[in-house]
Amino acid sequence: MEKILDVKDLEINFHTFAGDVKAIRDVSFHLNKGETLAIVGESGSGKSVTVRSIMGLLANNSNVPNGQIMFKDQDLLKISARQMEKIRGNDISMIFQDPMTSLDPTMPIGKQVAEPLLIHNHMSRAKAMERAEEVLELVGIPNAKNRIKDYPHQFSGGQRQRIVIAIAIVNYPEILIADEPTTALDVTIQSQIIELMKELQDKIETSIIFITHDLGVVAGIADRVAVMYAGKIIEYGSVDEIFYDPRHPYTWGLLNSMPTLESKKLYAIPGTPPNLLNPPKGDAFAPRNEYAMAIDYEAMPPFFKVTDTHYAATWLLHPDAPKVQPPAEILRRHELYHKYLAEQAKGGVPADAE
Repeated sequence: MEKILDVKDLEINFHTFAGDVKAIRDVSFHLNKGETLAIVGESGSGKSVTVRSIMGLLANNSNVPNGQIMFKDQDLLKISARQMEKIRGNDISMIFQDPMTSLDPTMPIGKQVAEPLLIHNHMSRAKAMERAEEVLELVGIPNAKNRIKDYPHQFSGGQRQRIVIAIAIVNYPEILIADEPTTALDVTIQSQIIELMKELQDKIETSIIFITHDLGVVAGIADRVAVMYAGKIIEYGSVDEIFYDPRHPYTWGLLNSMPTLESKKLYAIPGTPPNLLNPPKGDAFAPRNEYAMAIDYEAMPPFFKVTDTHYAATWLLHPDAPKVQPPAEILRRHELYHKYLAEQAKGGVPADAE
């Protein structure tokens, strides 16, 4: 598949009075044209910082000592602010987490949706407002023609998020970045927003980077998944590989934390993430990992290949590592996945694997 974005060896530090926080540590991933890549991990893992670097929206105290972000044969880390302004909101757009902080409460929503058209496409105001109305209808705002002059506070939370999506897609960007766009919404509205994004992806032919801490959301939208922990990607693969055949203990923990119909109690990963003022020299997850070995505290694991599309950075995949038994829920998922593959090879898919 054709790569539309390629992030290589990215490092991002933040200067504080206590010292430099090494927020992103040697992160590499790519986005294929037309696909959805989900980046998952708990709060503070570096997901949002990573995608904000793509948009050129890092804080003033940030520093990027190493890395490349390649888009259309140019490194977004090396272009000028004026060049970045032409890309941001036009070729690459972003949906932020809280619609009320993304929308201007003093401006009618029609003007806010039309603004990127005026800036990037130099449309006439009348033409831009006409296009804004079309896009608001596209994202499911009822009676858009009459509501285009309404203000953000006059809409529900789900509708406000749809308006934010309309602003992001009005120029039909090649890449759409969604930074936890459903976190503040209830489960029913979350499902509607996910379905909307899938529909829009087909209609405007965009590629999506979807940031979330909720693996349940990922299952419904992603093609591939990258799992982040302590500023690093520690496992990546297709959505089926990450859900049904995970190999990193942190991914096991995230999946185990998801409630199921059979769950009798909620599981929580013990401990807390490391202080990235002084990152550990070994595997950052080792202190929270019940399967940790001595080498986990001494050396950072490389990526081990599971399949051509699935890699995990854990010493448990080393040929000399002892064989460990994953949690029961992970084993159940693993068995389900291999049953699915076997049935698929025969030309059928079992009902319980759909």
